[in-house]
Amino acid sequence: MNANPADGIVLTDTGSSSSWTATQLVLPGLRRNPRRAHLLVSTVLGKHIPVDPDVVISAGNELAALVQTAVGGSDVDVLGFAETATGLGHTVATALGAHCYLHSTRRHVPGMNVHGEFEEGHSHATDHLLMPTSADLLAGDLPLILVDDEISTGATALDALRQIHASAGRAHYVIASLVDMRTAEHLAAAAAVATQLGVRIDNVSLAQGSVELEPGLVETVLALPDPEFDPVAAQPGSVRRVDAQWPATLPDGGRHGFLRSDAAGFDSAIDALAATVDASLPGSAPVVVIGHEELMYLPLRLAAALQERGHTALFQTTTRSPAYVLDLPGYPLRRGFEFTAPEDESGLRYLYNASGPDDATLVLVADAPADTDALAAAAETLAASGTDVLLVVVTGADPVALEVSRRARPLRGPDFGSYAADEVTWLLKDLSSVSLEAGIEEREKRIQAGEAHYAESLPVEYQPDLAYRELFEKVLQESASRLAVAVGTVTEVVLAERGHDIALASLARAGTPVGILMRRWAFAAHGIEIPHYAVSIVRDRGIDAVALRYLAEHHDSRSVVFVDGWTGKGAIARELTAALREFPGAEFDDDLAVLADPGNCARTYGTRDDFLIASACLNSTVSGLVSRTVLNDSLIRPGDFHGAKYYADLAPDDVSRHLLDTVAARFEDVRDEVDASVAAVLGSDRTPTWSGWASVEKVREEYGISHVNFVKPGVGETTRVLLRRVPWRVLVREADAPEHEHIRMLAAARGVPVDVVPDLAYSCMGLIKNVSSGDAS
Repeated sequence: MNANPADGIVLTDTGSSSSWTATQLVLPGLRRNPRRAHLLVSTVLGKHIPVDPDVVISAGNELAALVQTAVGGSDVDVLGFAETATGLGHTVATALGAHCYLHSTRRHVPGMNVHGEFEEGHSHATDHLLMPTSADLLAGDLPLILVDDEISTGATALDALRQIHASAGRAHYVIASLVDMRTAEHLAAAAAVATQLGVRIDNVSLAQGSVELEPGLVETVLALPDPEFDPVAAQPGSVRRVDAQWPATLPDGGRHGFLRSDAAGFDSAIDALAATVDASLPGSAPVVVIGHEELMYLPLRLAAALQERGHTALFQTTTRSPAYVLDLPGYPLRRGFEFTAPEDESGLRYLYNASGPDDATLVLVADAPADTDALAAAAETLAASGTDVLLVVVTGADPVALEVSRRARPLRGPDFGSYAADEVTWLLKDLSSVSLEAGIEEREKRIQAGEAHYAESLPVEYQPDLAYRELFEKVLQESASRLAVAVGTVTEVVLAERGHDIALASLARAGTPVGILMRRWAFAAHGIEIPHYAVSIVRDRGIDAVALRYLAEHHDSRSVVFVDGWTGKGAIARELTAALREFPGAEFDDDLAVLADPGNCARTYGTRDDFLIASACLNSTVSGLVSRTVLNDSLIRPGDFHGAKYYADLAPDDVSRHLLDTVAARFEDVRDEVDASVAAVLGSDRTPTWSGWASVEKVREEYGISHVNFVKPGVGETTRVLLRRVPWRVLVREADAPEHEHIRMLAAARGVPVDVVPDLAYSCMGLIKNVSSGDAS
């Protein structure tokens, strides 16, 4: 056959908004489909034709730039269409830094709910399912960008738009495509839908064109002889397999929603995947990376990563589309492969061309649900053409585990807490609407009786009187410079030993003001912005594992620095070490950075003096209006962060940001003192001696206290006892030490005796009352 039936498809350029024209972006192809016999084969998408991954990404970036103009720089959500535009949509979303990317799917996933569906009338597979981990991902008021590779009539995009708008209306939609082949009539239909729904619909594309079909084209194509699939060479190629692990709670694409916060973890996982695949390839062998159907973006990024590692790489994917194969010059679909659908064996799948430079290895990439005997058979079918095949199965991404993990959504001000959004990200569950407070006496009785854990409820937020709040202001002004020196010292020690590419994870809530101040010092002294999170750790229960997983997925776990306000006995330091040792799949460093280490149980500190840290003087009103953390099985489900409350009603008394600003204002004045302090710390033997624990044991024995948990050493811990526990007595080293003034005031207000103990290892200690006997616990 010399005549090319595709000559009956005439493409015409009608406009361009980029460096491309329509006739450069698509080539005419055929398919045996009674609804639509022509197929526009993209030259830049990587579906039917192997393409340089940089070209695919560049085209997506150009489309994203047009979208950016249409939305005026606004944050956006992006929806891509299965199967062809799943990778393109993700590329656009990445370029835009989209809040969320979701693509429609035709794969039924056990355990996942369908939150919407629409149809593509002319397609070989008409049903599109929307299967995000939560319907919340479809809600919101951001502009929604609907991305397809080619818009013929726009009917599919409008149907999807109507479906989404019916359940979660938005004001602005953008229909974006590489090529727009719509007529004036089709564009008028889109405008009518916009009017009907009362929304704005913009249309952007790299190029615009038109298609004219020869009369009777469908009949002509249906009458063609059956195409020849599965070429066979005299010498078949080899098939090798590589299993590559992927984080179970990191999406491998947009099928169930891909959040902006997933991007850093995805980049790291791609680097690891590329290293695994690279190690299985001979030298710098050329490759054609082949994704499976909707799995387009991950293989695209893998191809780009392999190219960076020295391989000549092309990219394409398999498809459900039964296109017509014709080995004629100028026709885009020169050879084809046909095989059983690996994921469910419900039908056939196809691959076209699949050719690269001489001796190129075909790297066939599939996810775990497609890892069946049919996948192995497909690899053998490709190898029969004479080409070596490396089958890469990406295992680990679990949509159900992802759904569970997404119950844990980070919190930021002003929606949660009074700190600015860029100062701290709270890895906590908001329990503000739940009544968790109990009277101090009753709560203490249940804790001591073993009927409840202290983290299951909250004490009533004790609000000191005006005289005490005035004393706090006096203490803050007098201690701000000393605090600034300690902040500068611990920050510089961390930067010197851990480098600048770090993330701070403060232990909520005492560590959170310290983490913010460390972040401010790093910016003031070095101009670097350090990510800062607040995570929960609970004595006897460990650190929040869901928060650890979040940190590990968004940062190199080795770069995370845990931060606290001060040490007492060192119980939290021990708890942290034990928890991190048991956490799988990450390499967290248990070196706790603290402002003050009077217990001598940390090697990274600002000072080892037991001095007054102003943030210890109050409760939530000096900690962003956030409660201490809660771990209660009735409220914290598997996959949830530990909880906390936001006391917005206490805003009139809030001094959280006032404390930060007061201390930060002293940074410039203490630079020289910080330099000297850092030199002294770095030049000293910082090995923890745990001397504080021995001192606590001594006090416990002398006062007949049953458990060390009821001895709270140091200024900060003593203050906590007076603010939220039932105190028995206070021990001080000096009767009239200025830094104990607030403690003496609180003790007097609560009728708690103060004993002077000259040889006390700490400047003071708080002893908790045995609520049943009235004596030492």
